[in-house]
Amino acid sequence: MSTPDFSTAENNQQLSQEVSCLKALLTLMLQAMGQADAGRVIIKMEKQITQMEDEAQAAVFSSTVKQIKQAYRQ
Repeated sequence: MSTPDFSTAENNQQLSQEVSCLKALLTLMLQAMGQADAGRVIIKMEKQITQMEDEAQAAVFSSTVKQIKQAYRQ
């Protein structure tokens, strides 16, 4: 079995597109899980954010989770 190539783009535009793709993928996975399980995942993600020491990183994670929650509810 070969190791998959998860290389990341080097320019900001491609990198931002990769991040958007991952957000959409996570949203679709949550929708496929069902409401109860998806809710647990979101709660765990939010709990992890509150435990982060780096406030700037926590703010980015929080914003990302809010975007995913909004897309999930649509």
